[in-house]
Amino acid sequence: MDKKEVEILEQISLNVREHIIRLTSKGGCFIGASLSCTDLIVYLYKNFLNIDKNRFLDLNRDYLFLSKGHDVPALYGVFVELEWLDKNRLNNHCTAKDDIYWHPNKKINGIEFHSGSLGHLLSVAIGVALDCKIKTSQNKIVVILGDGELNEGTIWEGLLTASAYKLDNLLIIVDRNRFQANVETEKLIPLEPLERKFESFNCCVKTINGHSFKEMEEVFSQFPFESKRVSVIIADTVRGKGLPSIESRADRWFCKFTDEEVQSLIDELHGLSKTKLESESLTVR
Repeated sequence: MDKKEVEILEQISLNVREHIIRLTSKGGCFIGASLSCTDLIVYLYKNFLNIDKNRFLDLNRDYLFLSKGHDVPALYGVFVELEWLDKNRLNNHCTAKDDIYWHPNKKINGIEFHSGSLGHLLSVAIGVALDCKIKTSQNKIVVILGDGELNEGTIWEGLLTASAYKLDNLLIIVDRNRFQANVETEKLIPLEPLERKFESFNCCVKTINGHSFKEMEEVFSQFPFESKRVSVIIADTVRGKGLPSIESRADRWFCKFTDEEVQSLIDELHGLSKTKLESESLTVR
């Protein structure tokens, strides 16, 4: 991947992050986790997945399942940048005018399945991957999990099945931002050693910097990592990436900001302001 390609992806990610920030004044959103997985979702749709706006129902398309559904603002933002979703529809966020709200809704073109209750979409992805295997089709099946989501028992039950059926068309991506809601994962229910946990389920595991497009290109291009084994990418990310004032903060989970605060954050995103929003007056849940 050359410098120009990286710059294009970085600009798209910047635009997506701005969309995410603006949603915080329209009913609020899970800003920290959405910002952490933005670069991953941008890369997947621009450089990895075989799908476009004219092929949402094509049986030969690739599939992406956003199991950590609260990160859907990043998905909305990417869809806007791909021109799959009218930007003006984001103004309908959390209103009765549209189906755009805190979690994915299949009524939005490009979204494969509802999610929000954590731990479920890996099993859905496994079912689709098995179906594609039976049909001997060449689809790539991708599911994005949150690291806190790994505390759900259905994740590990699903991995038993995926391993048993040798689903090498399945790629699991863990957004490893090290927070579960408003607590650090390693202070709640420690996940480490995470690579070894996945390996014990016969997965082939690689760890990358989830904000480096060059690393993504190098590793994603190797998929499937091994024949007859599930591929897993643990993507080390930063909650709130792009906004130093909220990066890696437990209290910047679900946020509602005023229009003035949103503008301050957008200025910070573009490097126009060094002001840090530390005020307890910000509406945070």
